[in-house]
This record gives sequence, structure tokens and C-alpha cells, in this order.
Amino acid sequence: MKNLKTFVRKSLLGGLLVLLPLVILVLIFRWTFYFVTDLIQPITNYMSTRFLLPELLADVLVVILIILACFMVGTLVSTGVGRWLHARFDGYLAKLAPGYRLIKEIVGQFMGDPESSPFSRGEVVKVKLFGEHCPTTVTAIATAKHKDGTITIFMPTGPNPTSGNIYHLPPELVEYIPDASVETMMRSIIACGAGSDKLFEKHTIVEAGHRDTNV
Repeated sequence: MKNLKTFVRKSLLGGLLVLLPLVILVLIFRWTFYFVTDLIQPITNYMSTRFLLPELLADVLVVILIILACFMVGTLVSTGVGRWLHARFDGYLAKLAPGYRLIKEIVGQFMGDPESSPFSRGEVVKVKLFGEHCPTTVTAIATAKHKDGTITIFMPTGPNPTSGNIYHLPPELVEYIPDASVETMMRSIIACGAGSDKLFEKHTIVEAGHRDTNV
């Protein structure tokens, strides 16, 4: 009887682990579909009545038109004139709507735009947070250098790298990792340290080479 209960429990749990992610994925797609169609409903209604199209076909055409519009705008802002117009538009809109820049940064980070990240100009560092003679180091981002030599670092917490602590440290406690990207470092923070071996791989090899040369 005990074996039967164990078998039923494991089978039920195994089935939930397989089916529940699929159900959640379908629900997310369903919500996204209805959310998008609700947003474009006025344009869809116009296309349906103007060209006598079925609603589903009108939805598809409107989505294609929006994608083409995004492509054309993206092509325009990649030119010198487009960048100038975009900068003027951004500055004007930021004055009218103070929350515009924050929304733009959030959307840019969500879409994977590195320039939208507040840490895009930062550098990955290893920090001896507990003193020069303590072997323990933490992963951080150098965000500013000061005239007195002090370095400001941001130490993100995992798995949410947008929260963390800010420290102002003397330069001897901060070690720069030149071959490590901020994006790779953020992924390792989100993964609670997994991937740190790849993050510091080249730096470790260089350090080992220096030690061999000194020997």
C-alpha cells in the first residue's frame, strides 16, 4: 500500500511538472493575444469596414503594418538626421512628461538595449570588501571614479540585480576585470553566481600566466 501511494504521488507530481508549464505558457500567449488585439481594435474595425475583411485577417494585417512601421522608424533613427530628430523629440517629450525617460529605460532594458541600462558605462570589478588582507571578494560594477582616487561601486544582490548596495572604496581594494561584460555579469547575478567561472575565465588565465612568469 505504501508503494502504491508513493507511485501515485510521484506520477501525479511528474504529470503536474510536465503539464503545468504548458498550461501557463498557453495562458500567457492567450493573454498577450487578447491584450494586443484590444489595443489595435480601433484600427482593426476601420480595416474591416473599409476593405470588408474578416476580423482575424484585419488583425494580422494591422500587426504587419505596425511591424513595418517599427522597421521604418528604426531605419530612420539609425541615420544622422534621424538621430538628431529623435534627440530633439526625446528632449521635448521629457519636459512634457517627466516619467517618459524612466519608461524608455525600462522598455529598453526589457528589449535588451544595452544603452538603456543604467550600468551600460560601468566596468566589472572584483572588490575586497572586507579589507586588503581578506581573501574574500565580491562581484560588483564600478560606476564612478573620484578626484581623490576613491571608486564608487554598486554591488548587486542575486537573483535581483536591480537592488544592492553602494560603496565608496580606495582603489587598492578594487580589481578591474577588463574582458568581462556587464551583461554577462548581470546574468551570473540573476543565476545566483552560476556562470562566474566563464565571467572570470580569461582573467584567471592571465593571472596564472603572470604567476608562471614571475616564477
